[in-house]
Amino acid sequence: MDLRGLSPAPVTAFTKDGKLDIEANRRVAKWLASIDGVKSLVILGHAGEGTFLSEAERLEMIRLYADAVDGSIPIITGIVGEGTQVAADEARKCKDAGATGALVYPNHGWLRFGFQKGAPQDRYKAIWESSGLQCILFQYPDNTKTSYDLDTQLDIAAQEGVVATKNGVRNMKRWYIEIPALKEANPDLQVLSCHDEWLLPTMFDVDGLLVGYGNVAPELLVKLIAAGKAQDYPSARKIFEQLLPITRSVYHRGSHMEGTVALKIALMGRGVLDHATVREPLKPLGKDAEAEIIAALKASGIDRVDEKLLASL
Repeated sequence: MDLRGLSPAPVTAFTKDGKLDIEANRRVAKWLASIDGVKSLVILGHAGEGTFLSEAERLEMIRLYADAVDGSIPIITGIVGEGTQVAADEARKCKDAGATGALVYPNHGWLRFGFQKGAPQDRYKAIWESSGLQCILFQYPDNTKTSYDLDTQLDIAAQEGVVATKNGVRNMKRWYIEIPALKEANPDLQVLSCHDEWLLPTMFDVDGLLVGYGNVAPELLVKLIAAGKAQDYPSARKIFEQLLPITRSVYHRGSHMEGTVALKIALMGRGVLDHATVREPLKPLGKDAEAEIIAALKASGIDRVDEKLLASL
């Protein structure tokens, strides 16, 4: 997979009574896939409420997205099963449903207790061998026990089937040491930042972005990536500052989980979604937050998506 650009992590749209909204999800998929510079769509992750869906719903979403993009870009799915064999079985079903890649989540028991040496490597190996899905190494924040040490990252990155890393370490001391080490050891490894709430410091070291933020302002994020690759700090800074009202209203909230709800509100503001229905344990943010997010879009100069364009997709 060529992920050297923007890989949005789309939200999952629901009807007001909580079921999958097939048409709204198809509209999101087609709109994002139509944007020049979007290299893949990464569904069923945190932004997509992937762990809040049943297995049948998850597979339905993969089939829907694969059909919507019709082979134009890869569909990458979050793999979240707890046990290694469970995750491998999940990956095989996802491949059969139409996925090309896997964003491999850690076993979430590790968040509390940490991981045993070699267990993450075995998880990636089992997923690749079971499914043939091209894998993305997912580096969690430094303040969690699932943030892999450099040796573990190097081992995983060197494995067959691992084509990229989504790095969200959120510790720039580690970033400035570990990213160069990963690149030196694996020159073909594609490095993707997922630091939605503070993208600018990471923009000059990456091949692309894999971000929920890609739902809301994909046009500007494509330009931000181009500025970063050109090492054009003034242009990158200008785009970053243009986006800052949205960044603050979506990601500078009490909990990063609220970002998913905020993304749906922002998509309402852009005319892509009609409402911001989420699933428990997520909660609505309320009318004041809605007004704040819509105002942030206007302050950043982000317009509604053309209705004729959406209707034509």
